[in-house]
Amino acid sequence: MSEHLDYPFALDARGGAAVTDDDDHVRDLIYQVLFTNPGERVNRPEFGCGLKSLVFMPSSPALAVALQAMVKGALQKWLEREIEVEQVAVETIDERIEVTVAYQRRTGGERRVETFGATT
Repeated sequence: MSEHLDYPFALDARGGAAVTDDDDHVRDLIYQVLFTNPGERVNRPEFGCGLKSLVFMPSSPALAVALQAMVKGALQKWLEREIEVEQVAVETIDERIEVTVAYQRRTGGERRVETFGATT
């Protein structure tokens, strides 16, 4: 097991940079892809899928279907070395969007399901 800098960056109890394990690191990577808007990173302007940019869009089933394809494509493009995306489900509940990602880690083959939320 290796240690990675935790995201978002934080200090631990000793005043050093907080670290995390492999599983949480992969979850952090998925979070970064989901909530980074394309154009936000200077050296990688196409990085991310822009879930945050939909904050003011009205929730609808059509939006959920479009998001599902957008999220799956972005995860496959940016994290293909880390995970194999098995399924992405997007649910709009009132003003909230929930994205559930089922994936398998390339190293170790462990299957995981994570849920991420954004408020519209």
